[in-house]
Amino acid sequence: MLRRLHPEQPESFAFTAANQQWAEAQITKYPEGRQASAVIPLLWRAQEQEGWLTRPAIESVADMLGMAYIRVLEVASFYFMFQLQPVGSVAHIQVCGTTSCMICGAEDLIAVCKEKIAAKAHELSADGKLSWEEVECLGSCTNAPMAQIGKDYYEDLNAESFGKIIDDIVAGKVPTPGPQNGRYAAEPLNGLTSLKDYEAGKPRYNASVELADHLGDTVKRIDGTEVPILTPWLGKDGKAAATKAAPKPPKAPSPAKPAAKQAEEAKKAEIQEDQPETLTAARGGKADDLKMLKGVGPKLEQTLNELGFFHFDQIAAWTPEQVAWVDTRLKFKGRIERDGWIAQAAQLAKGEETDFAKRAKEDGTYED
Repeated sequence: MLRRLHPEQPESFAFTAANQQWAEAQITKYPEGRQASAVIPLLWRAQEQEGWLTRPAIESVADMLGMAYIRVLEVASFYFMFQLQPVGSVAHIQVCGTTSCMICGAEDLIAVCKEKIAAKAHELSADGKLSWEEVECLGSCTNAPMAQIGKDYYEDLNAESFGKIIDDIVAGKVPTPGPQNGRYAAEPLNGLTSLKDYEAGKPRYNASVELADHLGDTVKRIDGTEVPILTPWLGKDGKAAATKAAPKPPKAPSPAKPAAKQAEEAKKAEIQEDQPETLTAARGGKADDLKMLKGVGPKLEQTLNELGFFHFDQIAAWTPEQVAWVDTRLKFKGRIERDGWIAQAAQLAKGEETDFAKRAKEDGTYED
């Protein structure tokens, strides 16, 4: 299925203060240089906030993680859990249409969606409150047919019970999720055949439904205010967590490093920052495409231009001291040496083509 960005897009996107704090906390889970690992949770949080993934949201997440826009778009368009078009302001309903649900009446549920929401999938209802789509197996085959609405499963449905759920949501009510035919969980329809002693003392709902009932609003999207933002890997305040445990015995001294290694580290420690020569504008009004350097995306290219770097020969001429100066002004440190900018820039400044630049052009990722 071809998935494209919606033709109508908002002008901008920004996380709410609570979601921004949450997103920054997630990034700290990953080591320096691996912030891109947080792309899926950040995209999901953006979708929870807006209801769907807009282009500005995708680009905002890319900027936070230092990724090229196309790489984040690849993730968003690959996973069907990301909605690339507007959804209902109250709920987006996903009806399972795979084998078990299909033979148990999923087509009747889809007919209800067409009647009560919109004639076609991904269209908004007349009041803008609901939208729907048919999805692949959601893994609740024993309770077929079923649908996912918001965070929860609504199982053992038929046209009548499903229609009532939709009517209740439109009316502002909060339906109870889980089996809709009186079943407790996924036991046989005719009743338990084992563990019968458990029947008398079981809770009102199964654990999943019990939590949803406790929350009181199963349709509400996550907005960052549900629970405190905890970062146990850093400490609640984002700093190294203190420990009350008994002090550990001192470690045995590390073996001495080879003399050559010590000399190399001492030389690095002596490197001081030295500002390289910068320009106020590109020569002749035409800047080099710095995105041809591995690790440089549109946002980072903009940062380099703002610092006064527009041409490959400028970067190729950086000394270690000048690299240190530039590095302190980049969001993620160490990428100049890690991705080999200077060697690439020297090759590109001569009019030669690097392997990365060749692949980028062939893939159509960037164009001159």
